[in-house]
Amino acid sequence: MRYSLRQLEVFLACAHYQNVSRAAESLNMSQSAASTALKEFEQQFELRLFERTGKRLRLNELGRQLWPRAEELLERARELEQTLAGHRDLGRLKIGATLTIGNYLAAGVMARYMEEQPGARVELEVANTAAIAEGVLNFELDLGLIEGELNHPDLEMIPWRGDELVVFCAPTHPLAGRKRLSDRDLVAATWIARESGSGTRQTFERAMAGLLPHLCIRLELQHTEAIKRAVEAGLGISCLSRVSLTDALKRGALVELPVPQRDFSREFYFALHRQKYRSTGIERWLELCRQVP
Repeated sequence: MRYSLRQLEVFLACAHYQNVSRAAESLNMSQSAASTALKEFEQQFELRLFERTGKRLRLNELGRQLWPRAEELLERARELEQTLAGHRDLGRLKIGATLTIGNYLAAGVMARYMEEQPGARVELEVANTAAIAEGVLNFELDLGLIEGELNHPDLEMIPWRGDELVVFCAPTHPLAGRKRLSDRDLVAATWIARESGSGTRQTFERAMAGLLPHLCIRLELQHTEAIKRAVEAGLGISCLSRVSLTDALKRGALVELPVPQRDFSREFYFALHRQKYRSTGIERWLELCRQVP
């Protein structure tokens, strides 16, 4: 074999950081050692994988084609290493989850996963749909759990479970207790909404088709809990996932507002890179997610 796994690690780190120094630091190598490994890797096959501009490296077309195949090869090598070492755990996972899923569903899955595999390492990144999708596309995340609808040729979107958004207000709000809100009520209300780029905002805008330009959106907040607190304080009404509102609705801290003429249903999805190798750990995580009631 004319190349080493270490050379592949250096190539992938350089692809990720676009800088040899940062790549070397991530691999606990000296800059000169990383530069030599990358140079030898390219020279062995008489090719170039990067365009170099000063200290910045940018993958060329050949490098972009090699990237997912190198990721898969290293993932398989790590699994083999664990087997040879006698470990039975499922290894390290880097999971990305959108805010609703990360705050209300993913923690329970992670607890079950780590209970089964005491030696496993799980990193959970919580961000909006756009950020999670970018992480999966750049191989920074093994798997994304998202609440938005995405179309990208390199992403495989696998339906996970259904969900719905709920319009709600504080118990003291003038709309509390109404049996039904009309479109006129929706336009007259003051809204607190999730930020653009979130799956919740995407579903909200789809459900409000035809009314959106006329809505009074007073605040845009990134965090679900901040929106709930703002609504409780009487700053307006909002629309969030039922998953995130279950406890507050039961306690009576918030009140659901029926809007039957609008469709707030949606799907949660698993987002995977089409060329990402599905390790045993990824497959087990998917199984545990599907078991969530």
